[in-house]
Amino acid sequence: MIRFNLKADGLTLMSMKFIQLEPKEEIAIIKINRPEALNAMNADVINELSRTIDIVGNDDDIKVIIITGVGERSFCAGADIAYMVNINPIEAEKYSSLAQTVLNKIEKLQKPVIAAINGFALGGGCELALVCDIRIASENAKVGQPEVTIGIPPGWGGTQRLTRTIGPAKAKELIFTGKMINADEAERIGLVNRVIVLDQSDQLSLQELNVDEVKKKERSIELAKVLNKKLMNECITLAKEISKNGFTAVKTSKMLINKGMDCDIETGLRLEIYGWALCFAHEDRSKMMSAFLNKAKSK
Repeated sequence: MIRFNLKADGLTLMSMKFIQLEPKEEIAIIKINRPEALNAMNADVINELSRTIDIVGNDDDIKVIIITGVGERSFCAGADIAYMVNINPIEAEKYSSLAQTVLNKIEKLQKPVIAAINGFALGGGCELALVCDIRIASENAKVGQPEVTIGIPPGWGGTQRLTRTIGPAKAKELIFTGKMINADEAERIGLVNRVIVLDQSDQLSLQELNVDEVKKKERSIELAKVLNKKLMNECITLAKEISKNGFTAVKTSKMLINKGMDCDIETGLRLEIYGWALCFAHEDRSKMMSAFLNKAKSK
């Protein structure tokens, strides 16, 4: 197996055309870099994302991954409609299969993946967020599966994963209507874990400023940047909190949760016993338990 160790290779930033990869200690931040198209994913973006997932998946120094979009307007606007408008059913099948392959790869990563949803997460963007383990959204996020409004159903996993995440009734409502929901609604129905908002110190009221419309627009852009920074800081803090724990325990927990969703409770519980017991073979478990006992004795 080829091992891509970004730190050992002396890299602090790897940038392809459509994907930016930034290692940050034990965290890898992956950014879709196509802001002029609201970070929509064509075949080139999907292929670069797949290569990037292989890199971070095989780097043992990386413990947690954050996925987001470049800019403040969009996490990912989904599939590339400009490409889809003229393709035939065979080409559509290939496009969907290509996208599902990389999304499946993200879902099956042993490492926890956090989606930092900064703006639009629509169609394939929502489906990308759904394969992440934890979803954190900025207050300006808009989430949905609007595919029916352009004559197609979700094709990158939305009919399956959205249903498993928020239940069939709510999933049908969102998919059948194609409507977008805001971040607060997404949190309320369990589609995102939490929402990051600007507090009073961040929001100097535009109405109170004696400035022209241009200045107001510039101020709005600056506030969007502040919000995006708060979102990323929150995701990085969460990633650090996860990475300080036993890596084998975390990745085993992820596997047990994912596998358990596809089996009956008795099988899931038996899998949990095996996963729990296997962790006792790892050195980090022994060290962490000993450290806990020593800390308790010193109190």
